[in-house]
Amino acid sequence: MEELKMYNSLSRQKEIFKPITPGYVGMYVCGPTVYSNVHLGNCRTFISFDIIYRYLKYLGYKVRYVRNITDAGHLEGDRDEGDDKFSKKARLEQLEPMEIVQKYTLGFHKVMELFNTLPPTIEPTATGHISEQIEMIKHILANGYAYEVNGTVYFDVEKYNQEKPYGILTNRKLEDLLEGTRELGGQDEKRGRLDFALWIKAKPEHLMQWPSPWGMGFPGWHIECSAMSCKYLGKQFDIHGGGMDLAATHHTNEIAQSEACYHEKPVNYWIHTNMLTVNGARMSKTAGNGFLPHQLFTGGHPLLDKAYSPMTVRFFMLQTHYRSTLDFSNEALQAAEKGLKRLWDAYEILENLPAGNEIKEAMDPELDKRCIDLLDEFDASMNDDFNTARVLAAMFELVPVINSLKSGQIALNSLSTGTLEQLRKKFSIYLTDVFGLKNDKEADSGRLEGVLQLLIQIRKEARAKKDFATSDKIRNELQQQGIVLKDEKDGSVSWSAV
Repeated sequence: MEELKMYNSLSRQKEIFKPITPGYVGMYVCGPTVYSNVHLGNCRTFISFDIIYRYLKYLGYKVRYVRNITDAGHLEGDRDEGDDKFSKKARLEQLEPMEIVQKYTLGFHKVMELFNTLPPTIEPTATGHISEQIEMIKHILANGYAYEVNGTVYFDVEKYNQEKPYGILTNRKLEDLLEGTRELGGQDEKRGRLDFALWIKAKPEHLMQWPSPWGMGFPGWHIECSAMSCKYLGKQFDIHGGGMDLAATHHTNEIAQSEACYHEKPVNYWIHTNMLTVNGARMSKTAGNGFLPHQLFTGGHPLLDKAYSPMTVRFFMLQTHYRSTLDFSNEALQAAEKGLKRLWDAYEILENLPAGNEIKEAMDPELDKRCIDLLDEFDASMNDDFNTARVLAAMFELVPVINSLKSGQIALNSLSTGTLEQLRKKFSIYLTDVFGLKNDKEADSGRLEGVLQLLIQIRKEARAKKDFATSDKIRNELQQQGIVLKDEKDGSVSWSAV
């Protein structure tokens, strides 16, 4: 197998992947900020890292995959100003902040489940690691890279930049960054325009605050990832990633505060996913072209011609390399829907082909070699910075061969038994294990089962309220659709199709 090459945002080139500990990979991905529904750009990032996680496991690595939940310290403004988004949402909905967190965390997990992403091995929360963040801030202060003003602790960017290049991740010099930053106002507590808050003094009415050596307050957004990644992966680990929008500020600040604390480079490989566009325009709420996942699944958006299944959307995302812009359109999604069906049909053909006799020598050695070369391209493409698009291209080149094996246009003995077995094995591994796809027929069956159980529950509640009209209507309507409900002696309800 070829060596795995990964694009590293620090070096801006592909590098041969060399984990710190042989056979083990520590990977940290910036998770959602759970004060609203997860948007599609987030989904692309998490699906991309799900593929990376799956492929590293396929290669035999033991992977500790950490994906955090941001549930505190995320302010509206870009200068450590404005309301905390959780507190603001809680006041608007007249709920406790942690009710907001719970609501949107559960919603996020449900969306990830629909997209068939594997759960991370650890999913820490910012509020669950306040003490770790406070300890890290104390170290940064002791090392001279931060200062406290009236209960708020700021990171001193210009002091840090005297020893380390602050803009190394985005390849920008401090002078260039300062040119694009507003001058400090007369009332501003910061020493430098780029300084950012590690700990923020809370106003008395602030809903989420904790005691600290600097008074009651809450952590800044950036410190959480540095504290949690260090706790679970160590001061140095292999892979850190997220959307490309995080590189310029969040990840840049992570690098600075981690090096200021531990005097070590925290991450060996930085990986960033690219943005989404819709019909060539950048996806955004203000433009009115931003989709939430459920809108794609239901077709409930003015720009959508129809609903698209989670597997169609996942497959569509795999057709473009994670570092490339991904453009949504009805035409592209409908093409993805057809393409996914073609691959599943080919996979099912392979699963049902007769085993036949052992064929050591292929009757068509040229075709046999072409098939082997295309199968080898699966791993070779993934080893080249997880290029899922090239893998799919190779799979589609094999589809006509598979269809011809079924129709008899190509005799089974044209390929050796070993090649046929490789076809079966590789299609199965890549479609289900590496790409994490499921047959939409199975997914539809699961959704229908869920709808049926919901109707059964509504009927039980109607009977408990002695609303027999509703109860009988549900039973009779289902019976007309060929589904018979049976009330069991223990109070449960079973069903059967007729």
